Amino acid sequence: MRVAPRAVALIGSWLAGWGGCARAPVRPPRAARPNVLFIISDDLRAELGSYGGAALTPRLDRLAREGVRFDHAYCQYPLCNPSRTSMLTGRYPTTTGVYGNRQWFGTEHPEWLSLPRYFRGNGYLTVRIGKVFHGGIDDTEAWSEGGEARQFEEQPRPAPRTPMSMAEEADRLERVAGQDRARAPESDRWQAVETGAESLGDAVVADRAIAALREHGRGSRPLFLACGFSKPHSPLVAPRRFFDLYGPETILLPPDFAPRPTVPPGFPAGSIRPLNADLFIRRDASGDEARQMIRAYRACVSYVDWNAGRVLDELDRLGLGEDTIVVFWGDHGYQLGEKGKWSKAGSLWEQGTRVPLIIRWPRARGNGRASPRIVQSIDVYPTLVELCGLAPPAGLEGRSLGPLLAHPEAPWPHPAFTVWSERGSWLSGVAVRTERWRYAEFYGLGAGAMLLDPAADPHEMTNVADRSANATVVAELSAEVRRFAAGKTEARGVHRPDRANRQKRLAHNE
Repeated sequence: MRVAPRAVALIGSWLAGWGGCARAPVRPPRAARPNVLFIISDDLRAELGSYGGAALTPRLDRLAREGVRFDHAYCQYPLCNPSRTSMLTGRYPTTTGVYGNRQWFGTEHPEWLSLPRYFRGNGYLTVRIGKVFHGGIDDTEAWSEGGEARQFEEQPRPAPRTPMSMAEEADRLERVAGQDRARAPESDRWQAVETGAESLGDAVVADRAIAALREHGRGSRPLFLACGFSKPHSPLVAPRRFFDLYGPETILLPPDFAPRPTVPPGFPAGSIRPLNADLFIRRDASGDEARQMIRAYRACVSYVDWNAGRVLDELDRLGLGEDTIVVFWGDHGYQLGEKGKWSKAGSLWEQGTRVPLIIRWPRARGNGRASPRIVQSIDVYPTLVELCGLAPPAGLEGRSLGPLLAHPEAPWPHPAFTVWSERGSWLSGVAVRTERWRYAEFYGLGAGAMLLDPAADPHEMTNVADRSANATVVAELSAEVRRFAAGKTEARGVHRPDRANRQKRLAHNE
């Protein structure tokens, strides 16, 4: 990527400032359990420089060099609350039943212990700063400090509904239209802040995390510090200096750019939601506007990098790095104009489901390497439990990534599953990602299947599900998807895709 000329000096001073941070002498590992620093970014796809992305992220790239970077990590649902709920409970959305941003897993499963609550129950001082659970749905009892009262979902949810009819879909879209119009002025914009950047939300979160490390990092109890940044979630607001890192003339549009959400030829209609939820809400995107939005998104990513870097540098300055497991995670992916989509909601494409995941564990032999294996967000919970020497709680559906931290290229024959539910009660799409393929099935309106070859077709331009040469692969992956969906939803009474799609099943799957 060619960097804007005026940004060269800024980048140089930025990097020099970070590189000049003195690292305190390393303390011997303490006998007690390690601290955990868990950093979360909202709406961040795999855009970091260390992932081959176009964003300038020197501090997180350094973290990747110090830990293990998981190049193929996937969320379980491309929306904030369901994704975070899955990661923080170690369970798939089809088990939690959480498909929307106003649902609380504890309503139906009060016996479940979230990740921070489990750590608190095992002697950790748990501190929440910023967005960890979704807004208004905090697990209040999980935190020694920083918990907030829940605002949503204190009553049991209604019984699952059946797939929508055309008339019901029209009514739903009309309701959504009103919500979109109300949200657009706040969400659908970008802003380069000239003054007062120190009062922006993510800067305050970093300041508070630094203060927490200073106060609690050497305490008698091990520390579980969760630090949640809100960017690059819309609105795309960051200090001007981060916009200056990117010249508009350097921004390239994706090869499948479209002014509005557009289903590519040969793909099922259900593969693209007809409306954007975050940016370009109910309006077309011109090429110039699209470049400005992409620039703003990258500026926000660099802003997250700077704030996360400040927290990481303080951790090391305090001499806590050798006794602390660091996790950096994005809650789901995002599409920046690919196929005309400017959001995450409903995306079962690679850009919408792939997330950054970096784990730095000073005692891991695999540090400084990347793992090409397919891993999932639900794997984070059992991983931290194992690394901290705790007994795993019952019911976790993820797997500890401990073997991959030791040997990043070790065999790992586990696919990743991501689901979407259009109305929050029945599955309208299920995707499976293997090391070789991405396969997804869509149900109800817009039903069909797509098979993508990530290596040969990185921009996902061609659906190869109907090719006779791939019939065996499609049959195998379809069976995998259906086993997952049926096994995970039958107990809850949630819609089973094999029933809804009976009328429209692809011929080669009959």
